[in-house]
Amino acid sequence: MPDEELAPRWSRDGKGRAQWPLRRWLSVAIGVLVLVFVGSIVAGALAIANLTEARTTIVDRVDPAVQEALRLDTALVDQETGLRGYALTAQTNFLEPYTSGVGRQDAAIARLRQIIMVRADLLDRIRGIETEIGRWRTDYAEPSIERIRAAGATGGDQTSEGKIRFDQVRAAVGGLQRELDAARARGRDALSSAANLLVVVCALIAAVLLVVFLLVTIALRAAVAGPLAQLARGVRRVADGDFEHELRVSGPREVTELAGDVDSMRRRILDEVSVQREVNAELDTRTEDLARSNAELEQFAYVASHDLQEPLRKVASFCQLLERRYKGQLDDRADQYIGFAVDGAKRMQVLINDLLAFSRVGRHVRDRGPVDCAELVAQATANLANAVEESGAVVETGAGLPTVLGEAPLLTAVFQNLIGNAVKFRGEAAPVVRVEAERDGDNWLFSVSDNGIGIEPEFAERVFVIFQRLHGKDAYPGTGIGLAMCRKIIEYHGGRIWLATDTERGTRFRFTLPVVAADTLGETTPEKAETT
Repeated sequence: MPDEELAPRWSRDGKGRAQWPLRRWLSVAIGVLVLVFVGSIVAGALAIANLTEARTTIVDRVDPAVQEALRLDTALVDQETGLRGYALTAQTNFLEPYTSGVGRQDAAIARLRQIIMVRADLLDRIRGIETEIGRWRTDYAEPSIERIRAAGATGGDQTSEGKIRFDQVRAAVGGLQRELDAARARGRDALSSAANLLVVVCALIAAVLLVVFLLVTIALRAAVAGPLAQLARGVRRVADGDFEHELRVSGPREVTELAGDVDSMRRRILDEVSVQREVNAELDTRTEDLARSNAELEQFAYVASHDLQEPLRKVASFCQLLERRYKGQLDDRADQYIGFAVDGAKRMQVLINDLLAFSRVGRHVRDRGPVDCAELVAQATANLANAVEESGAVVETGAGLPTVLGEAPLLTAVFQNLIGNAVKFRGEAAPVVRVEAERDGDNWLFSVSDNGIGIEPEFAERVFVIFQRLHGKDAYPGTGIGLAMCRKIIEYHGGRIWLATDTERGTRFRFTLPVVAADTLGETTPEKAETT
């Protein structure tokens, strides 16, 4: 199956034609750039080769040929000058320029042949020069030298004849020099043209590259950047809350497929949001019902506690009145029944008062302020002074009890309940209660431990249930609401409380309270150590 059939509907334009994938756009753009670069390199290389050829012609051929032609002319002039001096003076030393000139002449001609070997017309001129030199030397120079050696002198006509013959040689050399000068002029023109051509080619290459880069940039911007920007705008619109906005873009296949995937995700999110809204609406309804139910329960507990107080006080008062007035006048069973009624009324009053206190926790929000936990422990101990003195208990506070933010009466009730339980559920030895605290991240970790009878680990949660008791009321008095009250107060202050099950002896309760910054408290908490 071709790629176009595998592509989703997002990879087709409005007329149903398959869109090019991004890799094809990039391949085309890179291919165009490569072709332009290759063409530019070839054109530049040809222009540089043309310039190099022109420079090589004038530097490596024409100029050296001109130099050798000058050397040849100089060698010939030296020969003629030496021969003329010898003819006038008949002195042998005047022949030295002639002899050396012959060698330099042959060397110059040999180098000229090597340099201009590709120019047949110049080779013909060199052969003509050699012919004229040979005639001058054969017909005039060598016979003149032999004649002067034999006779010792020469005539002026012979010197004039030599000049005429030598002028023919100089004319042939001059023709070669003129040809070389013309070749030099043509070489300079060719070099200038090649340099100008190179400049033009470089300018054209720069212009073509600039145009191609602009065209490729515009094409990629229209084909790739434009669809991506359109997709980004659509995504931002959806992110801003318009979940009904459908994402449709045209462009490379990868972009259209990405738009399709994002739109599918948008639809799934929209479906999930709809479901979540329904769930949230149901949760809101249930939360409202639960809040209303809790409020009604708290109101019921509060009202019931108040409404039960008056009839209960009457029952307790009349039962006590019966006990005082008719005690001993009835039989023992009647006295026992009256005692049961009085005790039940008193216990009912305690239960109602505890229930009322439990319902009030967190119901009336008061301003919280910095409270020194060491002072709270001291106040709780003072409230338990009779029980502490009777049992001989010792309450110890560790160093550095912190200052926290809370309601002093409620937190005092926590320490009072925990210390009171330690005094109540004591063993044979005098109670020793230790209150400590340490920093644990963002919380203060408090510990209240004793050497009492302890609590089994399986009852670690049950002890915090309201009105739950592990012992009979005859063994240990109380209503079983103290630890439930402690949990409610601690959670109201943003902490938690639990029973530590890793103690070998006695009981240890732990609870946390949030750490408050020193600037919030107004001052740094000093370390304290106190034993009561």
